[in-house]
Amino acid sequence: MAYDRSNIFARILRGEVPCKRVHEDDYALAFHDINPLAPLHVLVIPKGEYVSIDDFTATASAEAIAGFFRAVGETARRLGVVESGYRVLANTGAHGHQEVPHFHVHLFAGAALGPMLK
Repeated sequence: MAYDRSNIFARILRGEVPCKRVHEDDYALAFHDINPLAPLHVLVIPKGEYVSIDDFTATASAEAIAGFFRAVGETARRLGVVESGYRVLANTGAHGHQEVPHFHVHLFAGAALGPMLK
């Protein structure tokens, strides 16, 4: 699948759509989800044109991959959720229910989250 530069996350990265930032560095941008599914729900997106985690891990540089995952950890630390715990989730493709065709992870926290799948 080709990257769609009109997706909402690409528009956020270009500054065309505002977001409530939590963390930003050379590799990633983290911001609050506008439709939270947990008391704390933050999205972390890489600063690059990657459709999915498969695309990201196959085509991004080792530096970009490491920088992105460090940004996920830094986001959790900034949110103060490391000790209490949190969940990171990446949806990929139709069966994974990926809604935006730009690789991203969801960081959920702020309450006991329960089991993953039933």
